[in-house]
Amino acid sequence: MSTLPVYRWHLAPDGLATRRQLRARNLRPGGQDVAAQLERPRRRGHPPLVAHLYRVDLAVPVRPMTPGRWRAHAAMMRARRTCPGCFLDAGYVIPPSLGSCVTCAYPEEQRAA
Repeated sequence: MSTLPVYRWHLAPDGLATRRQLRARNLRPGGQDVAAQLERPRRRGHPPLVAHLYRVDLAVPVRPMTPGRWRAHAAMMRARRTCPGCFLDAGYVIPPSLGSCVTCAYPEEQRAA
């Protein structure tokens, strides 16, 4: 078993990137193994934050969105916006902490206004 090289925050060499950095370049890891790790120190007593680094030269382009994927994405977002209490589209993603739209979550404030 081989160990991965570990780099400190902001000290990774060129040619390595995180998933987010690859995505910003319209790339994805494409099944390659993690090439290295990036560690960001935290306050005393906490373990460091770790990010995986991938080789940019082995990354492949992001798959394009097909019409079927767009439909599935739209249906998923519609479900996240639909209130389970009143079954109306709230116009925003309903927070899981409320579980329903603001009107259904706080009906007494709506009557007072």
